[in-house]
Amino acid sequence: MKKLQYCLLLMIPFFFACNFASKEKKTLPDPERKSFSKVNEFIKANWVNTIRTHRNDSADLIGLPKPYTVPSIKGMFQEMYYWDTYFTNLGLILDGNVEQAKNNCDDMMFLVYIYGFMPNGNRTFYLNRSQPPYLSMMIRDVFEKTKDTNWLSKSLPVLEKEYNFWMTKRITPIGLNRFSNFATASEKEESMYGLGKRLGENYDTAIYKTAAEKITAGSHFLAECESGWDFNPRFERRCEDFCPIDLNSNLYMYENNFAFFYSQLQNRDTAKWTALAGSRKALMNKYLFNPGDGLFYDYDFVNNKLSTIYSAGVFSALWSNIATKQQAQTVNDSLSKLEFNYGIAACTPGKRQYNYQWDYPNGWPCLQFLAMKGLHNYGFDEAAGRIAYKYVSTVAVNFEKTNNLWEKYNITDGTTTNVNNEYDMPAMMGWTAGVYVYLSDYLLKK
Repeated sequence: MKKLQYCLLLMIPFFFACNFASKEKKTLPDPERKSFSKVNEFIKANWVNTIRTHRNDSADLIGLPKPYTVPSIKGMFQEMYYWDTYFTNLGLILDGNVEQAKNNCDDMMFLVYIYGFMPNGNRTFYLNRSQPPYLSMMIRDVFEKTKDTNWLSKSLPVLEKEYNFWMTKRITPIGLNRFSNFATASEKEESMYGLGKRLGENYDTAIYKTAAEKITAGSHFLAECESGWDFNPRFERRCEDFCPIDLNSNLYMYENNFAFFYSQLQNRDTAKWTALAGSRKALMNKYLFNPGDGLFYDYDFVNNKLSTIYSAGVFSALWSNIATKQQAQTVNDSLSKLEFNYGIAACTPGKRQYNYQWDYPNGWPCLQFLAMKGLHNYGFDEAAGRIAYKYVSTVAVNFEKTNNLWEKYNITDGTTTNVNNEYDMPAMMGWTAGVYVYLSDYLLKK
């Protein structure tokens, strides 16, 4: 029976052609529905195994007031991470664990209150950087479920504190934001050596001759860690010199969320936040949009030019609703640059000097969600469903083989083995589980 089930799973491309060849919504075949449900049952049973309670500081672990969610049941990643948790919360909320999603928000607000920003994670060695800002979106997701205006009212001063961090510590001369870090000179030089090793055997520290060059290189590496895309070809190993499309899309969502939050509280600040969002949108269209091909790119504000790397960061412009209908149409028409047999690649393929894990052919869960949700926002439901299907089916097939979920997948062959790794790839709940729950729910409702 198990062998027959697996054979049915291998027929996914056939079922895929039947179900998403047109824009008509159709019911998933029973074999797939059952296999998808099997993974969902595993996730639902194991959420509890990713919850940790540590109220007091211990060694390098920063204690948190509420139970918090970590990415992995065991092994590495035994702390709460910033942007990972947004995608984890998606699954927690859909599975009925709204209180735990709220706990995660409360723990992050605690850290913002103490440190002035949300660190990369609740470890002392993460205090020199943040990660992509998603707390506003987490708070909105929880509020949409609870309608707790008292909790929202108490959350907003802390959320504004985090927003002010990005607008004062991570602002550039052109008015858009970048990633950076708070590391000391010695930490930066150490990062040049330590983090650089993750780029593979082609990485040569001898290219940096002076102490200043080493410190600058290490600072860029730490900024790239703050981007969450550590490491990738988008920033040419000069992350601090770029205004990323995804970071600024997120902050645009913050500004619109503040307008929404204050409208819920009948506060007069609504117009202020709407105006800030409008200003950001204008700057993004001025600097990050390429009228030549109609697509968004990261902007090198130091050298006054767009990045040459087209990445899945573009889907954040659709997820945040910053793109016009025509801009979204162009992204949809250009999907072949990033979409492959088993999902969305981090970046378009190309010749690289180094081994980047945030690059083709790696497909990360968060990017599948942003692509699906962004395209859905603009009515491109055929493409959204297709991408959701590719991810969910890939996870299901690999679960059948390994009885586990994994951090990332190869979007050309659907495996967990042929991926660019900068460390041993862990089995993972976290955002893999959260995105799986969200996308499978989207498909199972069809």
